[in-house]
Amino acid sequence: MKTSQKPISVYIHWPYCLSKCPYCDFASSVCSVIDEDKLFQGYQRDIKLWLGNRPVDTVFFGGGTPSLMSPRLVDKILNQIGQLTSFTGNPEITIEANPDAIDICKMRQFHNLGINRLSVGVQSLVDSDLRFLGRKHTVKKALTCVREAQTVFDRINVDLIYARPGQTLQSWADELKTALDLGLTHYSLYQLTIEDNTVFGRKKIKPLSDDAAARLYQLTDEIMNTANLPAYEVSNYAKSGEECRHNLAYWTGEDYVGIGPAAHGRVGLKAIGNPRGLSEWLDKGPTIENLTNSQKQMERLLMGLRLRQKWYPKNGLNSSIIKRFVQDGFLEENNVGIRPTLSGTLILDKLILDLMPN
Repeated sequence: MKTSQKPISVYIHWPYCLSKCPYCDFASSVCSVIDEDKLFQGYQRDIKLWLGNRPVDTVFFGGGTPSLMSPRLVDKILNQIGQLTSFTGNPEITIEANPDAIDICKMRQFHNLGINRLSVGVQSLVDSDLRFLGRKHTVKKALTCVREAQTVFDRINVDLIYARPGQTLQSWADELKTALDLGLTHYSLYQLTIEDNTVFGRKKIKPLSDDAAARLYQLTDEIMNTANLPAYEVSNYAKSGEECRHNLAYWTGEDYVGIGPAAHGRVGLKAIGNPRGLSEWLDKGPTIENLTNSQKQMERLLMGLRLRQKWYPKNGLNSSIIKRFVQDGFLEENNVGIRPTLSGTLILDKLILDLMPN
């Protein structure tokens, strides 16, 4: 099917994990028996609801731990999308994986189905910290998983969590060196946040101080720049041309649909929301809210200023506030727009709040 419509991105949420990590606030649960046929009925319903003649440029299987999905289910989902519309000439199709929830055989099966990007949730390269984070794999297992993946996939991302309690600048630098020695072209490096509705939150686990976390962020930026993997977003680092196109669709305000429980989407001024609970999502399906133009503008600002290398348009923003933040070293400005500096990224929430119209 050929179409001249603007491409769209698709997020597929898989709601299951082998175990629940104590820091995780995502919509996921542990289940020993999974009814994939029932899940597919829900996926199929939502895909038919939202995908028309617009070609699909990116698909992202997230979760949860979507590498637990059977290749059969992945195949059915991609075939369903392909039956309703077309893919662009070079679609990016990503699946998230945990080192203890995938092997090289399954990697090859996924790759044969069209998945061309693997995102591995390593989270730490220190065994004691893996245990603290509730991860079931070891450092050795994680490194083996990534090296095996390199024989199958051209594009691989590794997730790591830093700013862990007690973490030092030197220990994080050593960890990053081990990660960089893998020779990947994309890394997602997130600071640990303690959410109330998690095991860590209920246990009152204390994160690093803001100052200590800021120093780790600055060190991360320095090390990744030296490795020719600059930040293109607050927590994402890549060689030029290897940025995750799916996530860029979010941050640049492009249309995307969210399929599955707790998944969200934006199509024009329509805000798509799915119930968090699996049964409720299967029974009721998505809800739709119509956004105003000003709400859409605020969402674009919230997402757009996360990007470190792209200029956000200044139209409608307070020029005197922009000038003050530029003078203070928190923003860069040119004729095209504005973007945060490294210092600005450290106070991004305040920047966005002050820049928002009204």
